[in-house]
Amino acid sequence: MPKDLVPELLARATEVLEREFSGLPGFETARRSDADAGAMAAVLEETARRLEDNYPYFHPLYAGQMLKPPHPVARAAYALAMTINPNNHARDGGRASSAMEIEAVAEIAGMFGWSEYLGHLTSGGTMANLEALWVAGQMAPGKRIIGSEQAHYTHHRVSAVLKLEYSSVAADRRGRMRLDALETELSKGDVGTVVVTLGTTAVGAVDPLPEILELRERYGFRVHVDAAYGGYFKLIEDALDEPARRAYAAIGQADSIVIDPHKHGLQPYGCGCVLFRDPGVGRFYKHDSPYTYFTSKELHLGEISLECSRAGAAAVALWTTQRLLPLKPGGEFARGLAAGRRAAAELDRRLRADERFEVLTAGGPELDIVVWKMKAATAEQASERGQSIFSACAGRNLHLALVQLPQFWFGPADDASPLDGHVTCLRSVLMKPEHEAWLDRIWNELSAACGEAG
Repeated sequence: MPKDLVPELLARATEVLEREFSGLPGFETARRSDADAGAMAAVLEETARRLEDNYPYFHPLYAGQMLKPPHPVARAAYALAMTINPNNHARDGGRASSAMEIEAVAEIAGMFGWSEYLGHLTSGGTMANLEALWVAGQMAPGKRIIGSEQAHYTHHRVSAVLKLEYSSVAADRRGRMRLDALETELSKGDVGTVVVTLGTTAVGAVDPLPEILELRERYGFRVHVDAAYGGYFKLIEDALDEPARRAYAAIGQADSIVIDPHKHGLQPYGCGCVLFRDPGVGRFYKHDSPYTYFTSKELHLGEISLECSRAGAAAVALWTTQRLLPLKPGGEFARGLAAGRRAAAELDRRLRADERFEVLTAGGPELDIVVWKMKAATAEQASERGQSIFSACAGRNLHLALVQLPQFWFGPADDASPLDGHVTCLRSVLMKPEHEAWLDRIWNELSAACGEAG
């Protein structure tokens, strides 16, 4: 592991922060004996040993789930903020961090072309999507929420929490929402909101947003874009294939957007973000608090969010990271996304050229997720081989993921009677910029694992 810059960066920044408060009178803190220090050191060493029971999420050979290490500057900024431990619910709990959150969220909204909006950070994508669907229910009471069968299970779950009816729409062979199936549901006249996913969790599919927006003109419904995983690809939309490029070009026409900085945004967990195109939806959040909102006439973030206490340190880390790596096309942050995208395209190319594997018939990865199955006579045999190779790869320190997909996605495109059932596939999320340089090693380990698994 390369030298960790965080302790050095944090020590220097802590000195600056301490000077900012040097005008305060001194006071006695609780004294800690040498024995206390020894006990803390011992328990921290025990903690470190316990943490060894993890996959190496930070390493390029970890290419499984959506786990991207936070940037060193985000880690340092988060730890620095914990010196104060701000709470971004109200200004008197997190004055500086509230202002930093507002500025950081404005840059994210600007990435989507929004200058007027309502938005804030959340503890993650689940809470962000809950707020978006809660507002949707307020705007269209009694109407259904619908989304692709490949949309994240969050939507079905939080709809149930909100007592909103939710229905799934069939997906095509690439995991995108089928427009014909969508229109069948819309024609029933009871749909209030359509959840459009730009980057599904399973295969990174991008729903056809432009065509869905056209249907909105005819049927009148809200469009919520779940871009928790895929939102930052807006910065490199010109590098995407034409359907995905068109979808990202249209994202600013959505009614609400969710994006997770703790996925591609180089942030520690948990850091999500919800945005509404109409600032007027803030009226649904209006509430009274006799002890919270009177120390400042400026906006308190608790006045526009369902969550109460939230870690101001998350906002500080995000603001600091975006200060170092602005969200602009062609910048260093965007180049990191492009590197992962190229790595995924190259892995897909190699898989297609190798007779041991089968990839999705309809085309290559839309973002940076690659999915393939082992070639076998039956779906059961392919699933068993996939499981074996997954384990063999882990034994070689190459960590992939598994996903179950409809078997017919791998069949002939013109098959009139597609195969039923599901098949267990191998899945790789190549979201680290380093994955591009490590792709030969990843490929060699995968090939060797195939030989070991038989």
